[in-house]
Amino acid sequence: MRADGWHFTDDVDEFLAEAGEFLRARPVPHIMALTWTARLRARGTGPYGGGRPLLGRLTRAGSVRGACHRLPGRSLGLTPLTAEQADSLAAHLAAAGHALPGVGGDHDTTTAFATAWQRHTGAAPTPAVRLRLRRLAALTPPQPAPAGQARAAGEADRDQLMDFCRGFAADVREDVAIDAVTWPTTRYADKDYTFWETPDGTPVSMAGINPTVAGLAQVDPVYTPAAHRGRGYAAGVTAAVTRAALAAGATEVTLFTDAANPTSNALYQRLGYDVYADWTTYTFA
Repeated sequence: MRADGWHFTDDVDEFLAEAGEFLRARPVPHIMALTWTARLRARGTGPYGGGRPLLGRLTRAGSVRGACHRLPGRSLGLTPLTAEQADSLAAHLAAAGHALPGVGGDHDTTTAFATAWQRHTGAAPTPAVRLRLRRLAALTPPQPAPAGQARAAGEADRDQLMDFCRGFAADVREDVAIDAVTWPTTRYADKDYTFWETPDGTPVSMAGINPTVAGLAQVDPVYTPAAHRGRGYAAGVTAAVTRAALAAGATEVTLFTDAANPTSNALYQRLGYDVYADWTTYTFA
């Protein structure tokens, strides 16, 4: 039996052998740990810059009680932790000499960690991104449906997909290059996509969905170019991918919204996505 405390590895299979059951037992709050460990198992760290990941689990009385993950050069991701657990992690990482650009997770956990990190390292935290994690309660498709129909995107649609993903990344201020060369190295490359097309076949909106893990499907991203907004296309395509995920066997469907965007929050609430948790990313000076 492992001693109580934080234990770290760079081996994703070892990490999941120890912490996988804990993560799968509550997939919604553990969404980012499940998503990124699935990516690492499928693709390794090469597409994300190489190097060794940092994968940690907290054990108490022989059971896993919390986890963290980090790719080289990226922010630390956390599962929900108490303030005491967050402080113990911050103390351990600071003592080991880790330099963190930031931390992300549910608001209470990341706020507790950011406070502890400043206390242990002197690095001042700044809130960078505020999101809402939303969980599907019951799908309510838009009525009336927007003009047109949903269509699965294929390999022949790659240029259109990249154009839409560039637009989405710009809207959310994500610093990423998306073109034919860099596409395989981005987080956008491992998703399935659906277009909403007008009756003449013009793609006017897009929704992606991550591979289902532990019964959980995450809708990401959803994007409509500015010229086509306000006509219900995002609602139509989100409802289409949600319905497809449920039909394929997903038992939970989630998505993130910008906490400061009343339009998108109202849209997803109407579709049946209730707020599950506030989500905050801090950067460290």
